[in-house]
Amino acid sequence: MPTATLLISAPDRPGLVAAVAGFLVEQRANIVHADQHVDPSVGLFVQRVEFDLDGIDTDHLADAFAPIATSHGMEWVLHRSDASPRVAILASKQPHCLVDLLGRWGGGELPGSPELVISNHPDHEAIVGHYGVPHHHLPITPASKDEQEAAMLDLLDGHRIDLVILARYMQILSPTVVDAYPGRIINIHHSFLPAFAGGRPYHQAHDRGVKVIGATAHYVTADLDEGPIIDQDVTRVSHRDSVHHLVAKGRDLEKVVLARAVRLHLERRVLIVGGKTVVFD
Repeated sequence: MPTATLLISAPDRPGLVAAVAGFLVEQRANIVHADQHVDPSVGLFVQRVEFDLDGIDTDHLADAFAPIATSHGMEWVLHRSDASPRVAILASKQPHCLVDLLGRWGGGELPGSPELVISNHPDHEAIVGHYGVPHHHLPITPASKDEQEAAMLDLLDGHRIDLVILARYMQILSPTVVDAYPGRIINIHHSFLPAFAGGRPYHQAHDRGVKVIGATAHYVTADLDEGPIIDQDVTRVSHRDSVHHLVAKGRDLEKVVLARAVRLHLERRVLIVGGKTVVFD
């Protein structure tokens, strides 16, 4: 049975939960999951409510809720579970995150559908084709960046993409691309930043004798690697781990953390509030 999900944020005050629940009762909606939180430091109320759509006039549901939201100062978005998000994956030479995501979709682990892969290298065309996903090779140089991104945006627009995933896409997106998909581009990287910025971060970490390594998935903003964080994880390492071991463990973390972040986004469990996220598990 299809469901709908309301994601809500509002200045905290009495009656918010009752207003949402009362509206859904009037619509004869059966709530299947509800979660809310109040941040007293800023007086912010956030809520995620999922409900069945059986017997509901869904064509007018958003219009019916809008006056209630306005009267309570709510920012909100309504999603339907039967509206499958369309996903694009951007990749470079490193295949681990790309192959992991395609395998998870192939095994039915992730909602949504991968519509295309765009890569600035041709290396992964065969493996992408194995999963029946179109592969587009768009090489890029400093001189061709604007042209390459224009072609990329044409592809994304033509496929009506809802979410863009940077699966170790080793290019910095321009503000034009970022602004076209606000809150809809997810990136993954190691969690050494800002300590070990630039190339060869695992070599730097090994030289410093780090004791933990990690990975961070976040939304992309104009500020490089500073967007709202969706998910993170770490694992311990020791002097016995070579650079090769650190890289291998880091890639394992990147795959898992990116997949979790993508699933949370596609299941409508992430709410961006200011410069951070609220994640409903």
